[in-house]
Amino acid sequence: MTTPFSETLRNATWADHEAAESESYLAELMAGRLSEHGYGEMVAQHYFAYVALDGVSRELAGHPVAGRFVFPELYRERALERDLATVYGPGWRGRIAPSKATRTLVARIQQVADWPGGYIAHHYTRYLGDLSGGQFIRMELQKIYGYAKGGGVDFYIFDELGSLPRFKEEYRSRLDELELDERERRRIVREVKLAYQLNTEVLAELLHTVRAAA
Repeated sequence: MTTPFSETLRNATWADHEAAESESYLAELMAGRLSEHGYGEMVAQHYFAYVALDGVSRELAGHPVAGRFVFPELYRERALERDLATVYGPGWRGRIAPSKATRTLVARIQQVADWPGGYIAHHYTRYLGDLSGGQFIRMELQKIYGYAKGGGVDFYIFDELGSLPRFKEEYRSRLDELELDERERRRIVREVKLAYQLNTEVLAELLHTVRAAA
C-alpha cells in the first residue's frame, strides 16, 4: 500500500522542521530577548519571501495541477504590510531590505515557478508551518509586544480560512490526490528539504543581524 504523500512529506522533513523551529533566532524571539525592531527584521524577510511566493501563486492560478494549491485567502503581502507599518511606522519601505539568504530563497522560489511540484514544495513548506507552529508564535508575540489584530502579528492571522484544522486536512487531501510517480515524489521531497534549509538559513542570518545591531 502506497504511503499517502502528505505523510511522506511530513516524515521526510520532520528533522528539518525541528531544526528550523529550534534555530536560535526564534529561541531569542520567543524568550522576549529581542527588541521590537529585532522582531521587525524577521517580518521584513517574510515580506520579500511572500511577495515572491504570492506572485507565483497568482501566475499559476489557472494551472491544472499547481492551481489546486493556490488559495487567495492565504496571501500574506497585505498582512505583512500592516505588520511592518506597526513595527516601523509609515516609512517602513525605506527601512527594510532582503538579506542575502532571503534573496537566495526568493531566487529559488522564482526558479521553480514553472515546475508545479517545485511551487507546491515551497508553498507547503511555508504555509503549513504558518498554520501550525506559527499560531503558537503569534500568541507569544502578542504577549511579548502587546500586539492586537490590525498590525504586528497579522501575518499569522488567517480568519478567512475558518477552521484551520479543517483547512489543513483539505490541503493534505490535495497532496494525497496528486498523481505522481516515484521519481516525482522523491524530487518534491528533495525540494521541500531544500526549502526548509533555505528558510533556516534566513533565520541564521537574522540572528547575526540582530546581534550585530545590539
